[in-house]
Amino acid sequence: MSKRPFRSPSSRTARSAAGREAAHGYWMYGLHAVEAALRNDRRHLHELLVTKEGLAALEAKQVPVRITPNIVERQRLDQLCERDAVHQGVLLRVEPLTAPFLDEILEQREGPILILDQVTDPRNIGAILRSAAAFGAAALVVQDRNTPQEGGALAKAASGALDSVPVLREVNLSRIIAQLQNAGLWTVGLDAGGTRLDGAAFRGRRVALVLGAEGAGLRRLTRESCDEIASVFMPGSMESLNVSNAAAVALYELVRAG
Repeated sequence: MSKRPFRSPSSRTARSAAGREAAHGYWMYGLHAVEAALRNDRRHLHELLVTKEGLAALEAKQVPVRITPNIVERQRLDQLCERDAVHQGVLLRVEPLTAPFLDEILEQREGPILILDQVTDPRNIGAILRSAAAFGAAALVVQDRNTPQEGGALAKAASGALDSVPVLREVNLSRIIAQLQNAGLWTVGLDAGGTRLDGAAFRGRRVALVLGAEGAGLRRLTRESCDEIASVFMPGSMESLNVSNAAAVALYELVRAG
């Protein structure tokens, strides 16, 4: 029988610390991200700023507006958003979500688990979350110390997936990989030089897919912790893919043959 993953005290401490740092929340923007947050009963809301057009767009999609909206001019949203942010007339100040524990994920959700080894670009993380939602991944695990906190750019890139795919922040990725292996998952590090990733080879097995940082790839200890190293099939002239693109291709390959 597989060992039951324990609830890591370090994870609990890191999670509460992150909550204290973001006590006043952050501004989420974009129709898809704001819609998903408004539909998520677990999401704590502070303030909703909308243009008349933005409010009409939410109403047209029959989004449950769980907080009284404040109608403002577009310039007000421009001032509050990050530079060049496409807010689409909606801005929602929210608290970061509280992540479940790993054992809860394993018991309650199906599908592969994604682990990111020091991926630092919030837009890449958001894009990976979007692919995770599209291909039925159970959760995303990131390293706490070297990963940006939940924020507007990440939420916008995730296009609503931040409120449907749980994100777990862990201090020690090697330890979390070991916990997943003890729970019966097969851990596959995605890196150049590995064997060709073949979804059919994992039929009947639950997989944890481990992806490395932009450019640097997997760190040595993370790589050595995985059960195997694989790479996506690329018959063209490019030698590598952006980490978010690689995640999408690998997830498709895993679920295609499932």
